[in-house]
Amino acid sequence: MKRRTLLAAGAAATLARPALAQSPSATTLKLMPQSDLPILDPLNTTAYITRNHGHMVWDTLYGIDENFVPHPQLVEGHVVEDDGKRWIFTLREGPVFHDGEKVLAKDAAASVKRWALRDAMGQMLAARADEIAALDDRRFVIRLKRPFPLMLDALAKASSYPTFVYPERIAVQDPATAFTGDVIGSGPYRFVAEERRAGSLAVYRKFDRYVPRQGTTSLISGPKVANFERMEWHWIADASTAAAALQRGEMDWWEQVAPDLRPLISRDPDIVVDVVDKGGTLANLVVNHLHPPFDDPARRRALLAAVSQSDAMQAIMGEDHSLWRDGVGYFPVNSPMANDEGMAALAEPRDIAAAKKAMEAAGGAGMKALMIHPTEFPNNNGLSAVGVDVMQKIGLAAESFTCDWGTALQRRANKNPPDRGGWNSIVALFAGMDFSTPAGHLLLRGAGDKAWFGWPKSEEIEDLRAQWFDAPDLASQKAIARKLQAQALQDVPYVPMGQYFMSTAYRKTLTGVLRGMTLPLNVKRVG
Repeated sequence: MKRRTLLAAGAAATLARPALAQSPSATTLKLMPQSDLPILDPLNTTAYITRNHGHMVWDTLYGIDENFVPHPQLVEGHVVEDDGKRWIFTLREGPVFHDGEKVLAKDAAASVKRWALRDAMGQMLAARADEIAALDDRRFVIRLKRPFPLMLDALAKASSYPTFVYPERIAVQDPATAFTGDVIGSGPYRFVAEERRAGSLAVYRKFDRYVPRQGTTSLISGPKVANFERMEWHWIADASTAAAALQRGEMDWWEQVAPDLRPLISRDPDIVVDVVDKGGTLANLVVNHLHPPFDDPARRRALLAAVSQSDAMQAIMGEDHSLWRDGVGYFPVNSPMANDEGMAALAEPRDIAAAKKAMEAAGGAGMKALMIHPTEFPNNNGLSAVGVDVMQKIGLAAESFTCDWGTALQRRANKNPPDRGGWNSIVALFAGMDFSTPAGHLLLRGAGDKAWFGWPKSEEIEDLRAQWFDAPDLASQKAIARKLQAQALQDVPYVPMGQYFMSTAYRKTLTGVLRGMTLPLNVKRVG
């Protein structure tokens, strides 16, 4: 039987069980998130579950709307002086942290400094900054050596290290180590630590002293309204059980529908199935540049020549081509910087025999290659299996290290060789918005130890990226993006595996679901 048939059968069996005697309270929203919440510090991981948790608990200085235009959030406004080299930001009156302390300029300045240690745009900003400091309780300054035209875009980031504002005592902690102590934010919900159950439950309560902005809500800009007194995130690893819980009304929302169960859920008249994020998700086979076999660019190019994006996408999303794209380079399809430079290197069909010969010529035949393979998420599980299969076909002694997601997050940070707790490859899934330009593209880097996990080093990529930041107009940016893609196809910081579009599903009694990310803010119950 096909896997999707087995899953559908399992879901049907689950649905046949007697319903539990419970129904969602009008004041409680029950969400089944994409994973458990192993890390609470949004600057300690790029995991989207932690990003979403961050948007519940903290607020940002600026926020982007659906069209990626920055708008003030915690900031009332700013002025730019000295030919773009001095930015003065003024916080708005009213916001307080969950412990009752006012949000002050010293908190904002310390938070920007902490963010700049981790984020790709933040690192570029930090390299140009002479000073980031509070001027008084409401104003802080960023003084630059040279202009940084993307300042507001950087401070308005929605994903992969948003610029959340923490209390200064938290912001001074090194983001390389997840912060300790209480989770204190200034956002619409506060995290209820005493009800946290690792592996199954995270709880949030409405913060009554939250002061929303005025205006229109769009993505993470505008007012963030908490319409529920309580929010529960129930992590249910088994997709069939999650589907059954949603259909029976035990849960209100399933953040990411397992692709095999999408047709089943879509037939339920009481459930809305929708693609909220039109930017989709980028699948990426990340390789570790520190250790053999992928410390050699020739071997990385042999792997690049072997991976079939259409095979990878069909393995997880099925044959419906409206749900996925192949022929994806180093920028998402339909994004501003997407281009066709060097795309012949990714053309289908793939020549496995030629890729195997290339691997042999590069001395990689028979080399061990360990894949970190988390099994609890269908897409990551399927793509990891595809990656191991491809590596084996081109002559590598590839094998999977199967584990849960929390273990995968810990192991990918280990720089040791695989036999000492390290790794050679891992599948990484990123939202299209994160890769739409070189600015926030965490994987299109060559910064070595300062790069994302895998630690690729390429002076050429870093130089081109710096040129992109200084480009005077869109045409110049696009020209540099073409050069970046050409260089990436030579250096292969990672292997693109395609782009796909996940569905979310929620009960029809919910309204106000925002576009762009599946964040449970501003949502309310009707009927």
